[in-house]
Amino acid sequence: MAAGDDYPVVAGQDGIKLKTEKMATDQLYHCIFDSKVFLFYKDEDGLLHCYEVENPDAVMEIVANPSEIESILKKYASQVHQKEPE
Repeated sequence: MAAGDDYPVVAGQDGIKLKTEKMATDQLYHCIFDSKVFLFYKDEDGLLHCYEVENPDAVMEIVANPSEIESILKKYASQVHQKEPE
């Protein structure tokens, strides 16, 4: 997920700007703003969902390797599922 002029999520001095018209349905977008990682997702009904990654280890890893965000999220998600009681 390379950021650029066509990327619909841009973090700047004034905050996060979203270009929802450029967002594809069912695709995850991300940005790093104020040392936090935010995830955005537009569903099939055109509704926008926003999430903040709260795990500090995951945030540090994503900030250091933003191109690996999907594999990092999967790794931490699998760790959470392993800790859940059966």
